[in-house]
Amino acid sequence: MLRKRLVAVCILAAATSGVVLPRYAHAQEVIDLDEEAAKQPPKKGGKAPKKGGAKGAAKGAGKGGGDKKAGGDKKAGGEGVDIDLDEDSPAEQGPVVAGQMTEEAAAAKKLFDRERWAEAAQALHRVTNGETGDDAGNKQLAQYYLAISLYRLKFYQASYAIFSVIADNKNHLKFKETLLWLAKLATQLPEPADIVERVGKYSDEQVARFDNDQQRDLYWQLNYMLGRYKYRNRQYEEAIRLFQKVDRRSEYYVKAQFFTGISYVQLRKSVPAVEAFQRIEKSLEEGVEGVEDEARMRDLAYLSMARTYYSASIRLDPETNAPSVDEKKLSAAVKYWNQIDVASEYWLDALFEQSWAYFMAGDYPHALGNIHTLQSPYFPNAFYPEADVLKAVIYFANCNYDAATIVVARFNKKYVPIKDELEKILKRFKGANQEEPFFKFLLEVREGKAQLDPKIRPIVENALSDRQLLRNIEYVRVLDDEMGRFKKAPPSFRGSSLGQQVEDSLKLARDLAIRQAGELALQRYQRNVDELNEHLRNGEKILIDITAAQRNLLDEKISKGQVSKAESKIYGVVKPDEEHVLWPFDGEYWRDELGFYRQVVESACGR
Repeated sequence: MLRKRLVAVCILAAATSGVVLPRYAHAQEVIDLDEEAAKQPPKKGGKAPKKGGAKGAAKGAGKGGGDKKAGGDKKAGGEGVDIDLDEDSPAEQGPVVAGQMTEEAAAAKKLFDRERWAEAAQALHRVTNGETGDDAGNKQLAQYYLAISLYRLKFYQASYAIFSVIADNKNHLKFKETLLWLAKLATQLPEPADIVERVGKYSDEQVARFDNDQQRDLYWQLNYMLGRYKYRNRQYEEAIRLFQKVDRRSEYYVKAQFFTGISYVQLRKSVPAVEAFQRIEKSLEEGVEGVEDEARMRDLAYLSMARTYYSASIRLDPETNAPSVDEKKLSAAVKYWNQIDVASEYWLDALFEQSWAYFMAGDYPHALGNIHTLQSPYFPNAFYPEADVLKAVIYFANCNYDAATIVVARFNKKYVPIKDELEKILKRFKGANQEEPFFKFLLEVREGKAQLDPKIRPIVENALSDRQLLRNIEYVRVLDDEMGRFKKAPPSFRGSSLGQQVEDSLKLARDLAIRQAGELALQRYQRNVDELNEHLRNGEKILIDITAAQRNLLDEKISKGQVSKAESKIYGVVKPDEEHVLWPFDGEYWRDELGFYRQVVESACGR
């Protein structure tokens, strides 16, 4: 499959500023599962306040981040100084003991035991607030029961706010018991609530308490969540160990296998990564439970295997930047891209990514045929500007300078105005504190109400439609629903001190969720603009090389990598197999031909 002079041809593409590898193909960026990026460092939010009640707890809810480190830093050229990065945060409480309850606390506990949740919550709140004169131990117990009461009232965010405070204090009397409720809350609040961060406060031993016949599902869920915490903190070996504890009978099994695969990719271990993705394929065939969209997950497994094999197939020499290619792994990548269903949302991605593999193999007819499909009128909203860059590189490699120049010229004519329009919108959100305005813009885009130029509307909609963004929007909706339930609560509850704190916690969580969603959407949009600018620059670099070639000033390494006429007769022709026949393209596209186009490539090089 590989040409003998593959390395030389790849040097040519490398000369055009690294366009040999598409952005998703690098080992660190192999798989996009619309989850939190492992490359991002953990958030640096401060510790949650250690005071009881929903208001005090709300500040710790919905925010990521581990504990900040302190001490021992040295100034450059100076003496060591001790710096307390948590000097404004309350110190962790030491162990306390619960003494005799006051009558008010005992009455509150009776209301709790009788499941009179609203009355119990208000009474317990008075205990945690210190209004009853109870000791610190009984305040902690009341805090725990208050969080449960709010959960039973379906005020999940307010409940989570308090459980977050408890989880942040390992000495809390109900620290261990809180883990169960965090798992329950994870089924009620979307992922952006960041319950994983609080589960990360617990150890293997504490999770192992649920390893029994009655709580086995909970045990698997917590191992998955703790594994996610380790993954986000780049502790990939630990994450894999935890994901492997999730049994095939668990609804979290497929997700755990995905993150196992990604973790191995981050460790640059392609073989066990592929094995993890293959386990997903096998489990889906065997009818594993708990998977909402089996077809999508199967295609995502194929896509992940293809990307992993492709990334593993190519290695760049650190000194010369010359690639070496593993033929078997490259062929395996192509095989898995081919298994993605035509009706899949990932099919166009697979076609585009596969084009790079065919390019690396010197199969230019196949690479150009895939690009021909991508640019068909059946996919008017497809946005693959890099495909034109690849097409121009292929023409350049075959000394078809006029064709390459035309491709770049058309590329610039189409995408420069698009870039200008995208940047015009971006300028509206420059400066600080633009997350909330951009969130409103995001909602307008999702609802089809945004004032957008028709030529950029599909691009903006696609950029702001990934699943991670949708989960953030869903989180805001969940908080709005909870606020709706609060407003329907009895006036005696809404008007109480606890009611005010529940309302405050919801407003704060919503503000944080909107800022987080807006920030993420802004990053997605900026990334699209940056990538388009990069493709435009690569197009200009190709034009520079074309000018140099026409003046016989082309770098020797690049010129040696170009395809001779003799070689193009071998690698540029289209040879159908027994199951296919050739049918000339007459300008009209047919749906059943999509994905089957091939383009003959003839070299114009002098050799």
